[in-house]
Amino acid sequence: MKLIIQIPCLNEAETLGIALKALPREVPGFDSVEWLVIDDGSTDGTAEVARALGADHVVRHTRNRGLARAFMTGIDACLKLGADVIVNTDADNQYNADDIPKLVGPVAAGEADIVVGARPIEAMTQFSPTKKILQRLGSWVVRITSKTDIADAPSGFRALSRAAAQRMVVFSEYSYTLETIIQAGQSNMAIISVPVGVNAELRKSRLVRSIPAYIRHSVLTIVRIFVIYRPMKFFGALAAVLFGAGFLIGLRFVWFYVNGEGGGHVQSLILAGALLSMGFQTFLVAFLADLLAANRKLLEEIRLRQVTRETGDE
Repeated sequence: MKLIIQIPCLNEAETLGIALKALPREVPGFDSVEWLVIDDGSTDGTAEVARALGADHVVRHTRNRGLARAFMTGIDACLKLGADVIVNTDADNQYNADDIPKLVGPVAAGEADIVVGARPIEAMTQFSPTKKILQRLGSWVVRITSKTDIADAPSGFRALSRAAAQRMVVFSEYSYTLETIIQAGQSNMAIISVPVGVNAELRKSRLVRSIPAYIRHSVLTIVRIFVIYRPMKFFGALAAVLFGAGFLIGLRFVWFYVNGEGGGHVQSLILAGALLSMGFQTFLVAFLADLLAANRKLLEEIRLRQVTRETGDE
């Protein structure tokens, strides 16, 4: 069996050496362990540093395309290189590489398709209270949406089987972490989490440039997840709120009308009519969005067949 450890990078020339030095060259259960570095348009010579430090494979974007795209570029490259199991980790050495055998063990044994490393969030001093709250919120949303029990959904330290990697499709340009877990849950993959350690912070997070920006991106990602993967529930709930508000305001007008005071409350009738109309239209949007979601699943199946043909697994 072949294990490939992939590292998405953006201007990581200073820290990449520390991360690579910690990676194993031998893991129980695998005949070979290779390293793949994805250079996402770095301008500091990250690709050259990776080659000099012994990376077996280097894939480079000519311009920065974002973490999610770099992750998927790595997944596609690992599949073409014949990886049976893929481990994704960070170039800033955040995750303890000694826990890689713990990550890949359930995948190699056929007990899980994806294993996510759960960090000790509460004990991490480099995380602000706001970020810890958002981490918990993101994990909760993913658990509800994906019907999985992943403790640390935003964690990028994870192992994937070849079959799971072939099914991965990421729509977000910001991050892949939440979306891929939801995909796995909806595809009925076996996904578990295991506790992992973390190392001292070498640099500030590239994703969290400021708390307001992180909050904005996190909220947009969470909303987008619901819209894409639970469109009927998302738009259906919105429609119910609009329809319910219109119905109650309409009842209020009827009450006044029955008591002979309807003439002074025509605005309520107009508002009720508008809300009921908006609620009905949103229900129609919910049905259309659900049809689009079904179409997306069909496209994912088509992509899976294309990937298996390209990698010779068909």
